[in-house]
Amino acid sequence: MADTTVVVSGLGAITALGADAGSTWAALLAGKSGIRDEAAGPLAARALPVTIAAMMAADPADRLTPVRARRLDRSQQAALAAAAEAWADAGSPGPDPDRCAVAIGTGIGGVLALLRQDDILETAGVRRVSPRTIPMIMPNASAALLSIEYGARAGAYTPVSACSSGAEALALGARLIRSGEADVVLAGGTEAAVTPITVASFAQATALSRYSGDPAEASRPFAADRDGFVLGEGAAVLILESAEHAARRGARVRAVLAGAGITSDAHHLTAPDPAGAMQAAAMGKALTQAGLTPDDLGHVNAHATGTPVGDAAEARAIGLALGRRLPVTAPKAALGHSFGAAGAIEALLAVLSIEHGVIPPTRNLTAATVDPDLDLDVVTSPRHDPQPAVLSNSFGFGGHNVSLLFTAGR
Repeated sequence: MADTTVVVSGLGAITALGADAGSTWAALLAGKSGIRDEAAGPLAARALPVTIAAMMAADPADRLTPVRARRLDRSQQAALAAAAEAWADAGSPGPDPDRCAVAIGTGIGGVLALLRQDDILETAGVRRVSPRTIPMIMPNASAALLSIEYGARAGAYTPVSACSSGAEALALGARLIRSGEADVVLAGGTEAAVTPITVASFAQATALSRYSGDPAEASRPFAADRDGFVLGEGAAVLILESAEHAARRGARVRAVLAGAGITSDAHHLTAPDPAGAMQAAAMGKALTQAGLTPDDLGHVNAHATGTPVGDAAEARAIGLALGRRLPVTAPKAALGHSFGAAGAIEALLAVLSIEHGVIPPTRNLTAATVDPDLDLDVVTSPRHDPQPAVLSNSFGFGGHNVSLLFTAGR
């Protein structure tokens, strides 16, 4: 019987903390923040109630020719940057094109291009609107671009599941390999949606932090005084391979994607089920698929956006699913919430945590400021401890729940 183990052989990212996976990881461990006041940047010239955001630490357009960059939305540029790093990190897998697939999630697609072209229409007229507008705004463009870039002909998929999109893309990639449809999948997520309209909309929904102090301290997942998330951007791509394909080419195995659980709350369009039952079920499914128990886990990389309701529901779900007080970390305190890219970025961090044997800290939090009602062991400084297995959660508007379980490479 063929080995259906799914391994991770390459990592690539561009985030608010770094221009690549390595610098992102180093900055996270150092306790740095990618969150700043953007009143003079993308959130300028509007009377917005919130002007803090987590922009990418480098401009992805700088990695492309000027002509190509102009033809792509920023989210597509970020996906190309992350994929190039991941592909190189994997040693350029070189699979049969008919056995290589792409799965890139996004929450909203090319919103920056859409808004820019709408402004042109309003100010300069229809003849000045770019004929490339549609490919710049369609959500599936990032997946399509990567399939073209790497000759992947086994399918180009685009999960659009709000904050769980990137994690769902990884679960889909693993499923394609386990089903025998692909040997290699470029899987991840991308998002670049820090705009006045998205910030205004989230603010009106009371989802964003309105912290008035140092912007770097605004995102406070699991804190007693948490008041919402900080909108961010970025991308991450992981190269998934069948263990057989990776072994055949002598690839380095960075981790195993051993389990993935997907459920839906069927509760509310924007609020999680406060009971946390289906989030717990997603974690349980991931454990079952991996053939593991909660005792095998090193920690949980929590979705933890910093909203009062969301963090409480997840804390409840972790207790229901695991039945023990496991260490928990919340990277969005430093990275902001990159929406459709968040699950992929945090999956990448879970892999690095396993590799390095360290749980990254949750910024802006001390043992004294953790909400006592949540009953969580939140890691507030780097905790050096072997990580044989890590559970990474992503929960999105609409009740989309995804839990990914990574284990050490074999």
